[in-house]
Amino acid sequence: MRTRTTTASAGLAALLAAALVLTGCSASPRGSEPGKGAGTGPSAPASPAVPGGGGYEGPRPQDQNLLAWTGDPNDAGHVTAQSAAGVGGRVTLVRMVLREQLTWSNIWLGLAGIDPNARLSNCYLGVYDARGTLVASTADISPQLMTDAIAKPFPLSKPFTAAPGTYFVALLLNGDWATNALTLKATGAGISVNAGLNPPSLRYSTVLTGQSSLPVTVNLAEQSTSTINTGWASQWYAIS
Repeated sequence: MRTRTTTASAGLAALLAAALVLTGCSASPRGSEPGKGAGTGPSAPASPAVPGGGGYEGPRPQDQNLLAWTGDPNDAGHVTAQSAAGVGGRVTLVRMVLREQLTWSNIWLGLAGIDPNARLSNCYLGVYDARGTLVASTADISPQLMTDAIAKPFPLSKPFTAAPGTYFVALLLNGDWATNALTLKATGAGISVNAGLNPPSLRYSTVLTGQSSLPVTVNLAEQSTSTINTGWASQWYAIS
């Protein structure tokens, strides 16, 4: 009886070993060929990588050869207009927060409409830093405000290296023009643009009156929303 038990056990072991061999041959790892190790055969193509690794994040300034902006220009469909008496001589400030260093050469403005009969002079764009110091400005842009109602760049007199931080795009208009003729592109945010903010960090504001040029410094603690809240708000700007 002992001999028979041994013989039966040996036969069973041989059958199990054969079954394991057959199983190993027929169950090759996915993506490999028989006789090759796992992972050495062709595999399904990988999904295209998305920049940033976080999935779709919406339009970026770089998509349009810009460096930064106040918002997607596709959303800048609203128009802001004010009388010469309302905004002439006031410095309008629009906050921009930069999160990386860049060379700032141009300010883009969305010009929505022009007044061919306007008489403009001493109109400027500029940049103030978070301390209220003027760090760059354009020459008089009056001629460019009389032609081509499109988004267009206005070159700074001298490009500068902008470190990460808070800046304010400044616009100064002077002269005479028809209300609702000289207009700028903007969002439809209206008076909600400064929700949750106070001076000196308002997103849209004005300072000073009676200015014929951009002052070398402004007191950001004096930011006012009185003119902004009447409709002169959320102008669209970009940087290149």
